Amino acid sequence: MNEHVAVLRSLREVWAAKAEGRPISMLTAYDAGFAQQAVQAGVDFLLVGDSLGMVVQGGRDTLGVTIEDMVYHTRLVRRGAPTSLVMADMPFLSDTSPDAAFVHAGALMRAGADIVKIEGGAAKADLIASLTEAGIPVCAHIGLLPQRVRQLGGYRVQGRSEEDAARILTDARALVDAGAAMLLIECVPSGLAERITRQASVPVIGIGAGQGVDGQVLVLQDVLGMNPNPPRFVRDFLRGRGSIVEALAAYVSAVQSRQFPAEHESYA
Repeated sequence: MNEHVAVLRSLREVWAAKAEGRPISMLTAYDAGFAQQAVQAGVDFLLVGDSLGMVVQGGRDTLGVTIEDMVYHTRLVRRGAPTSLVMADMPFLSDTSPDAAFVHAGALMRAGADIVKIEGGAAKADLIASLTEAGIPVCAHIGLLPQRVRQLGGYRVQGRSEEDAARILTDARALVDAGAAMLLIECVPSGLAERITRQASVPVIGIGAGQGVDGQVLVLQDVLGMNPNPPRFVRDFLRGRGSIVEALAAYVSAVQSRQFPAEHESYA
């Protein structure tokens, strides 16, 4: 265990961390073994991401991941990290109707998730309100939406124009007002992410969103230098270190001290 970090154990503690200005560390995990390594390193929050479609299954994007895949991997991560906070992605087309969303979110919660993550903007507000009312905490994912990558024509930074920035700000407000317990912002200019974080009453986690958010998340394989063509917001924490636990602990330390991401790892 990283002795310098008091790991967060509940969503209430995550909300308190925002209020206290204490940075939150999040990392993807897809199996029990790596979940155990993350626990030893002091990672606050584990994300069972649909990114497993690319880094585990070898797909070109996340769209091939099924709810059965997500339930299976969530169960594995929960076995490896029995007391850790675990977030699980709602995969592509798993929330197209309220009935489907309830069934699939419930399956992820029963598999061990503490909170589910849903991609989408203000159009998801009513769905998030319904899930929240039913006792299912939701993290709303805004900015770059990987499940829409084919529609977007690639993985591109969002919110650079005034119009796009205003849309993402509107999304954030609507989703928080609907009851979202957290926000995750992906690939937006750092100034926009900071503005959203200041306005949001809930914790905001960033990936490719600069330093002005409440916490950071990265894909495990990226942290370990396994991506041959990493995006600019990725840092290889394994380089120069002797073990995976050391690398993950270095990531936690860099997030906690706000040394990650650096300016060159963010978007202007």
